[in-house]
Amino acid sequence: MRTEDVLAAIGTGLWRWDLASGAVTLDAQAARLFGWPAEPLKTTRAAVRARLHPVDWNEIEGVVRLAVAESTPAEVRLRVMDGRSRVVRTVRSRARPVVTSRPGGDEELELFGTVQEVTEPRPGTAGGSPITGDWRRSREAFLLDAGRALAEARSTTEVLRVAASLSMPGFSPDGLAVFGVSGSRSGGPSGRRLRIIGHHGHDAAAVVPFEEMSLDTDYPAAEAIRTGRAIYLPTPESYADRYPATWQYVRRFGRHSWAFIPLIVAGRTLGTWMAAFTHRVVFSPDERSVLTTVARMLAQALARAEATESEHELSIGLQRSMMPRLGPDIPGMSIAARYVPTGGGLQVGGDWYDMIPLPDGQRDDRSGGRFALVIGDVQGHDVHAAGLMGQLRIALRAYAAEGHGPDAVLSRASRFLAGLQHYPGPDGGGPPHGTAGEPGGPAGIFAGDAEYGGVPDALPGPRFATCLYLEVDPETGTLDIARAGHPDPVIRTADGTAVIRQTAGGLPLGIEADSDYPTTRLQLGPGELLMLCTDGLIETGGHDLATGWARLRQVLERPTDAAVADDGAVTDDGPVTDDGPVTDDTDDTAVADGGAELERLADALVRAVHGPTSHHTTGPLADRREDDIALLLLARDRAAPSSRTARTPARRTALTIAQAEPERIGDARRQLRDLLHDWADAEQVDSAELMVSEILTNVLVHTDGDALLVTEARGERGARRLRIEVADTSDDLPHRRRPGELASSGRGLVLMEILADAWGVDPRGEGKCIWFELYEDGGADGGGGAEEPEEPAA
Repeated sequence: MRTEDVLAAIGTGLWRWDLASGAVTLDAQAARLFGWPAEPLKTTRAAVRARLHPVDWNEIEGVVRLAVAESTPAEVRLRVMDGRSRVVRTVRSRARPVVTSRPGGDEELELFGTVQEVTEPRPGTAGGSPITGDWRRSREAFLLDAGRALAEARSTTEVLRVAASLSMPGFSPDGLAVFGVSGSRSGGPSGRRLRIIGHHGHDAAAVVPFEEMSLDTDYPAAEAIRTGRAIYLPTPESYADRYPATWQYVRRFGRHSWAFIPLIVAGRTLGTWMAAFTHRVVFSPDERSVLTTVARMLAQALARAEATESEHELSIGLQRSMMPRLGPDIPGMSIAARYVPTGGGLQVGGDWYDMIPLPDGQRDDRSGGRFALVIGDVQGHDVHAAGLMGQLRIALRAYAAEGHGPDAVLSRASRFLAGLQHYPGPDGGGPPHGTAGEPGGPAGIFAGDAEYGGVPDALPGPRFATCLYLEVDPETGTLDIARAGHPDPVIRTADGTAVIRQTAGGLPLGIEADSDYPTTRLQLGPGELLMLCTDGLIETGGHDLATGWARLRQVLERPTDAAVADDGAVTDDGPVTDDGPVTDDTDDTAVADGGAELERLADALVRAVHGPTSHHTTGPLADRREDDIALLLLARDRAAPSSRTARTPARRTALTIAQAEPERIGDARRQLRDLLHDWADAEQVDSAELMVSEILTNVLVHTDGDALLVTEARGERGARRLRIEVADTSDDLPHRRRPGELASSGRGLVLMEILADAWGVDPRGEGKCIWFELYEDGGADGGGGAEEPEEPAA
């Protein structure tokens, strides 16, 4: 009697499934059980699927994958449906995968199995009740929750914590361990080591024998890594029989069942996941499927965490290699710096700062001890931006060391960056041959975001860079500034008022090979502070330049202790943000009394942008992406108090307006309003703005020289004196006129006579100075006011 006849006599059918082509072959008995006529049939995967309950078909795919992965038989129960979607019978199918080698080295996978009708209840049902979908639903809900939790874990520690909290439906393990592998593959199993990455449910002292062992040890976790197959031990006897050498160390834990699942990602075995149970577990196909699915998700989570931690170490190394230390003490000055990387990817970008000692005697008016401060931002937030930043930083140091002034340093740097990107390729930002947009290259390698379908933050084409370069004379406080498309510097005066100082500037570096960068000279007085930053500090959190500056101004003008108290604490490792400590590259020797205050202010500024309070001060651009941050603070020490200097510190600014720059009159008005932002009488501020605009316009119209505007506010708040001087090189003195109703000029002195508390014209050796004063109390002399002069002679 043939085997087919015997199987048919007991109601068992045979079937074969070719996974490559999808063809399914059934004998007569199998065809009858699946609802077809009782005759041999060759059909398709889709036709079989139409005969089965949809939930059962999804289960088939999981069981088949498990059988293929473990090279074990697959067993599944299926509900056969009729044309009206009614269940007509329940069948049980058992199958084994078979790999067939074809000519040419190809392999084909087929499943050969049996199918028979069953009436007994499924395992896991209580009291013989009919099967329901409760167990399936709880399993699917568990796998969804586990996948979500593991996908959100960002570090190995978080992955292990999630793995320890997993509660599986119906058979939760009470002992878990994750094993990793160290050592080179070339040395074979004896040269590689098995070590515990993390464990749960075991006493620390009891796991000492398992903390590290050779990979050729007779231990289930080691064998799972060597073979790449899962090992299930349902009883203590099965464990003792297969692994007698390690059973003596395992029996003390009191477990009764064990599962050792290899952690495999992209064909690479990362380690083994062990699940131990105090109760007996038979490890049915459903239970094995759950364990294998969890192990697969755990392996992927560990691989992502490993990649993230490696990238973080790389980014930290790049930051430390590219961010300079600020050096030793500067006589009479303190300096602090911060760099905060962007939140995603390698956490590196194009922002940088630098401090460059300048050679002595570069020019006759330069003394020893001078140094340069540089801050800049290369376009982009990727490794390519960081590489360009490193090259540009080296070029700037070289040009500064040659003795060039700020304007020449930036001009040469722009030519350098433009020349670096003249030829397309990785060094210049353009895609090399055979890359995105060219035949034969992978699409989108150098493209940015979804628009280009490539790596996020990667930008096509050449890059530009903004930069601010200034030379500092510590003895006099003189600052010579050249600016290439970078935000203007901010000066906080001795009385705590923060003002944006408008400076002349040029195009960002790299846009044009031959660009001019005019130099602006400022004076940093005793007790004053200079802030340089990249746009990330201003715009992070959805802010534009105006609202971002308003947020920073509140921190700059608050007392440092109050700012730190409001914006967050400072740890020994630097300020704490949502992404961890920021980089503090200030030399420890530079932190003295003034330096410590400057460090606290730097922490407060970063906290205002990245700390908890920043979530309550979001700007109008809600969808603006985050940016990395570079920050430099330079403070000049206060002069020693004396009878002459013990007065309230003055607010003082100066601005030069050239004949060819009449648009800077608007900058002068904005600077004046910033200086008087807390003035008691708003009408006096309007009057001062009107008189400044009138005087500066007259200088540019009626003389051939430039105008020098000097503004000073001195005194206690509420009783301050504002003095504004506009000097020019012309000897022609203004005179009062009586313009008619239709006259378009001649009202400048009339306005000052009406609006100013005091005003005058002082002849000087070369030219003259027109000045006026306003008193905050609206009348009495605020200290040192002058009497109104007689009408000057024509």
